[in-house]
Amino acid sequence: MQNALNTTASSKWVCVALNDLQQLKALQGTFNEAPYKQPPTQPVLYFKPRNTWNVDGATIDAPVGEPLVVGASIAVIIERECCRVSADQALDYVVGYRLLHDFSLPEQSYYRPDIKGKCLDGSAPLSEAQLAVTAIDTPNSLVVTTDVNGVRVAEQSVSQLHRNINTLIEAVSHIMTLQPGDLIAVGFPGERIALQPGDQVKSEIVGHIALTNSVGELSA
Repeated sequence: MQNALNTTASSKWVCVALNDLQQLKALQGTFNEAPYKQPPTQPVLYFKPRNTWNVDGATIDAPVGEPLVVGASIAVIIERECCRVSADQALDYVVGYRLLHDFSLPEQSYYRPDIKGKCLDGSAPLSEAQLAVTAIDTPNSLVVTTDVNGVRVAEQSVSQLHRNINTLIEAVSHIMTLQPGDLIAVGFPGERIALQPGDQVKSEIVGHIALTNSVGELSA
Protein backbone atom coordinates (compact mmCIF):
# COMPACT_ATOMS: atom_id res chain seq x y z
CA MET A 1 0.00 0.00 0.00
CA GLN A 2 1.14 3.53 -0.66
CA ASN A 3 -0.20 7.03 -0.25
CA ALA A 4 -2.74 8.13 -2.83
CA LEU A 5 -1.53 10.01 -5.85
CA ASN A 6 -3.03 13.49 -5.80
CA THR A 7 -5.30 14.26 -8.72
CA THR A 8 -5.31 17.76 -10.14
CA ALA A 9 -7.88 20.10 -11.58
CA SER A 10 -6.74 19.07 -15.06
CA SER A 11 -7.07 15.33 -14.43
CA LYS A 12 -9.42 13.24 -16.56
CA TRP A 13 -11.67 10.62 -14.99
CA VAL A 14 -12.60 8.21 -17.77
CA CYS A 15 -15.12 5.43 -17.10
CA VAL A 16 -15.75 2.33 -19.20
CA ALA A 17 -19.35 1.18 -19.66
CA LEU A 18 -20.48 -2.21 -20.96
CA ASN A 19 -17.31 -3.96 -19.86
CA ASP A 20 -19.12 -6.55 -17.76
CA LEU A 21 -18.86 -9.64 -19.96
CA GLN A 22 -22.15 -11.13 -18.71
CA GLN A 23 -24.02 -7.86 -19.30
CA LEU A 24 -22.58 -7.54 -22.79
CA LYS A 25 -23.65 -11.07 -23.69
CA ALA A 26 -27.15 -10.45 -22.32
CA LEU A 27 -27.52 -7.34 -24.51
CA GLN A 28 -26.41 -8.92 -27.78
CA GLY A 29 -29.98 -9.20 -29.07
CA THR A 30 -30.73 -5.59 -28.13
CA PHE A 31 -27.64 -4.32 -29.90
CA ASN A 32 -28.63 -6.05 -33.12
CA GLU A 33 -31.81 -3.95 -33.24
CA ALA A 34 -32.37 -0.24 -33.89
CA PRO A 35 -30.93 2.22 -33.03
CA TYR A 36 -27.70 0.26 -32.51
CA LYS A 37 -27.81 -2.27 -35.39
CA GLN A 38 -24.64 -3.97 -34.08
CA PRO A 39 -22.77 -4.47 -30.81
CA PRO A 40 -20.11 -1.87 -29.96
CA THR A 41 -16.73 -2.62 -31.51
CA GLN A 42 -14.78 -0.15 -29.33
CA PRO A 43 -14.85 0.58 -25.58
CA VAL A 44 -17.90 2.62 -24.55
CA LEU A 45 -16.53 5.57 -22.55
CA TYR A 46 -17.94 8.39 -20.46
CA PHE A 47 -16.40 11.06 -18.23
CA LYS A 48 -16.96 11.95 -14.61
CA PRO A 49 -16.15 15.72 -14.75
CA ARG A 50 -14.66 17.68 -11.88
CA ASN A 51 -18.03 18.64 -10.36
CA THR A 52 -18.68 14.92 -9.71
CA TRP A 53 -15.43 14.27 -7.81
CA ASN A 54 -15.86 13.27 -4.19
CA VAL A 55 -14.12 11.43 -1.36
CA ASP A 56 -14.31 8.41 0.90
CA GLY A 57 -16.94 8.94 3.61
CA ALA A 58 -18.95 11.52 1.66
CA THR A 59 -22.73 11.58 1.67
CA ILE A 60 -24.30 11.51 -1.80
CA ASP A 61 -27.64 13.31 -2.25
CA ALA A 62 -29.98 12.16 -4.99
CA PRO A 63 -32.06 14.64 -7.00
CA VAL A 64 -35.76 14.90 -6.20
CA GLY A 65 -37.96 12.32 -7.88
CA GLU A 66 -35.08 10.41 -9.49
CA PRO A 67 -33.90 6.87 -8.66
CA LEU A 68 -30.24 6.62 -7.64
CA VAL A 69 -28.04 3.63 -8.46
CA VAL A 70 -24.41 2.83 -7.79
CA GLY A 71 -21.61 0.69 -9.17
CA ALA A 72 -18.01 0.22 -8.07
CA SER A 73 -14.92 -0.11 -10.24
CA ILE A 74 -11.19 -0.35 -9.92
CA ALA A 75 -9.67 2.96 -11.01
CA VAL A 76 -6.32 2.68 -12.77
CA ILE A 77 -4.13 5.70 -11.92
CA ILE A 78 -1.77 6.93 -14.62
CA GLU A 79 1.76 7.82 -13.47
CA ARG A 80 3.27 9.48 -16.55
CA GLU A 81 2.24 10.74 -19.96
CA CYS A 82 0.68 7.87 -21.88
CA CYS A 83 -0.01 8.16 -25.60
CA ARG A 84 -0.60 5.35 -28.09
CA VAL A 85 0.95 2.64 -25.96
CA SER A 86 0.64 -1.07 -26.61
CA ALA A 87 -1.15 -3.46 -24.27
CA ASP A 88 2.20 -5.08 -23.45
CA GLN A 89 3.57 -1.71 -22.27
CA ALA A 90 0.41 -0.46 -20.58
CA LEU A 91 1.18 -1.26 -16.95
CA ASP A 92 4.50 0.59 -17.23
CA TYR A 93 2.40 3.79 -17.19
CA VAL A 94 0.36 2.88 -14.11
CA VAL A 95 1.28 3.87 -10.55
CA GLY A 96 -1.53 2.06 -8.77
CA TYR A 97 -5.18 1.19 -8.31
CA ARG A 98 -7.89 2.95 -6.37
CA LEU A 99 -11.62 2.36 -5.99
CA LEU A 100 -14.36 4.50 -7.56
CA HIS A 101 -18.09 4.67 -6.79
CA ASP A 102 -20.26 5.90 -9.64
CA PHE A 103 -23.56 7.16 -8.25
CA SER A 104 -25.85 7.91 -11.17
CA LEU A 105 -29.35 7.74 -12.60
CA PRO A 106 -30.28 4.41 -14.22
CA GLU A 107 -29.15 4.17 -17.84
CA GLN A 108 -31.99 4.09 -20.37
CA SER A 109 -29.87 3.86 -23.52
CA TYR A 110 -26.28 3.36 -24.62
CA TYR A 111 -26.92 5.12 -27.93
CA ARG A 112 -26.05 8.58 -26.63
CA PRO A 113 -23.91 9.68 -23.65
CA ASP A 114 -26.07 10.17 -20.54
CA ILE A 115 -24.92 13.61 -19.41
CA LYS A 116 -27.72 14.13 -16.90
CA GLY A 117 -27.41 10.70 -15.32
CA LYS A 118 -23.63 10.61 -15.07
CA CYS A 119 -22.76 14.19 -14.11
CA LEU A 120 -24.55 14.65 -10.79
CA ASP A 121 -22.60 16.83 -8.36
CA GLY A 122 -20.43 14.80 -6.00
CA SER A 123 -21.41 11.50 -7.58
CA ALA A 124 -17.92 10.01 -8.04
CA PRO A 125 -16.20 9.33 -4.71
CA LEU A 126 -12.66 7.97 -5.01
CA SER A 127 -10.80 6.05 -2.33
CA GLU A 128 -7.97 7.87 -0.62
CA ALA A 129 -5.99 4.65 -0.27
CA GLN A 130 -4.12 3.34 -3.29
CA LEU A 131 -2.79 -0.11 -4.10
CA ALA A 132 0.66 0.08 -5.70
CA VAL A 133 0.91 -1.58 -9.09
CA THR A 134 4.04 -3.38 -7.83
CA ALA A 135 2.17 -4.90 -4.88
CA ILE A 136 0.38 -7.55 -6.96
CA ASP A 137 1.48 -9.94 -9.67
CA THR A 138 -1.45 -9.24 -11.99
CA PRO A 139 -4.54 -7.03 -11.77
CA ASN A 140 -6.60 -9.90 -13.18
CA SER A 141 -6.54 -11.43 -9.69
CA LEU A 142 -8.30 -8.43 -8.13
CA VAL A 143 -11.92 -8.73 -7.01
CA VAL A 144 -14.31 -5.86 -6.22
CA THR A 145 -17.25 -6.37 -3.85
CA THR A 146 -20.06 -4.01 -2.82
CA ASP A 147 -22.24 -4.22 0.29
CA VAL A 148 -25.32 -2.11 1.02
CA ASN A 149 -26.26 -1.91 4.70
CA GLY A 150 -23.93 -4.82 5.36
CA VAL A 151 -25.46 -7.12 2.72
CA ARG A 152 -23.36 -8.28 -0.24
CA VAL A 153 -25.01 -7.07 -3.45
CA ALA A 154 -22.23 -7.28 -6.06
CA GLU A 155 -18.97 -9.11 -6.67
CA GLN A 156 -16.84 -8.87 -9.80
CA SER A 157 -13.36 -10.04 -10.70
CA VAL A 158 -11.17 -8.18 -13.18
CA SER A 159 -10.97 -11.53 -14.97
CA GLN A 160 -14.72 -11.20 -15.71
CA LEU A 161 -14.27 -8.00 -17.71
CA HIS A 162 -14.78 -8.06 -21.49
CA ARG A 163 -11.59 -6.01 -22.03
CA ASN A 164 -8.77 -6.31 -19.52
CA ILE A 165 -6.86 -3.42 -18.00
CA ASN A 166 -3.95 -3.59 -20.45
CA THR A 167 -6.25 -3.57 -23.47
CA LEU A 168 -8.26 -0.63 -22.12
CA ILE A 169 -5.18 1.50 -21.49
CA GLU A 170 -4.04 0.78 -25.05
CA ALA A 171 -7.44 1.72 -26.48
CA VAL A 172 -7.95 4.89 -24.42
CA SER A 173 -4.38 6.09 -25.01
CA HIS A 174 -5.03 5.88 -28.77
CA ILE A 175 -8.08 8.15 -28.34
CA MET A 176 -6.53 10.70 -25.99
CA THR A 177 -3.18 11.36 -24.33
CA LEU A 178 -3.35 10.41 -20.66
CA GLN A 179 -1.51 12.58 -18.14
CA PRO A 180 -0.19 11.90 -14.61
CA GLY A 181 -3.14 11.68 -12.22
CA ASP A 182 -5.67 10.68 -14.89
CA LEU A 183 -7.71 7.59 -14.12
CA ILE A 184 -9.61 4.92 -15.99
CA ALA A 185 -12.46 3.18 -14.17
CA VAL A 186 -12.17 -0.12 -15.97
CA GLY A 187 -15.57 -1.72 -15.45
CA PHE A 188 -18.70 -1.72 -13.31
CA PRO A 189 -21.11 -4.61 -12.71
CA GLY A 190 -23.80 -4.50 -15.38
CA GLU A 191 -26.57 -4.65 -12.80
CA ARG A 192 -26.32 -1.31 -10.98
CA ILE A 193 -27.59 -1.29 -7.39
CA ALA A 194 -30.74 0.70 -6.54
CA LEU A 195 -30.43 2.86 -3.42
CA GLN A 196 -32.61 4.62 -0.88
CA PRO A 197 -31.88 7.57 1.44
CA GLY A 198 -29.97 6.36 4.48
CA ASP A 199 -28.28 3.45 2.71
CA GLN A 200 -24.64 2.76 3.56
CA VAL A 201 -22.52 1.63 0.62
CA LYS A 202 -19.15 -0.07 1.14
CA SER A 203 -17.00 -1.44 -1.67
CA GLU A 204 -13.65 -3.19 -1.45
CA ILE A 205 -10.79 -4.32 -3.60
CA VAL A 206 -10.77 -7.53 -1.61
CA GLY A 207 -7.79 -7.81 0.70
CA HIS A 208 -6.52 -4.34 -0.12
CA ILE A 209 -8.61 -1.14 0.12
CA ALA A 210 -12.17 -0.01 0.84
CA LEU A 211 -14.46 2.90 -0.02
CA THR A 212 -17.53 3.84 2.04
CA ASN A 213 -20.30 6.34 1.23
CA SER A 214 -23.83 7.01 2.37
CA VAL A 215 -26.99 8.20 0.60
CA GLY A 216 -28.49 11.42 1.94
CA GLU A 217 -32.06 12.61 1.95
CA LEU A 218 -33.29 13.71 -1.43
CA SER A 219 -32.46 17.36 -2.05
CA ALA A 220 -34.18 19.96 -4.16
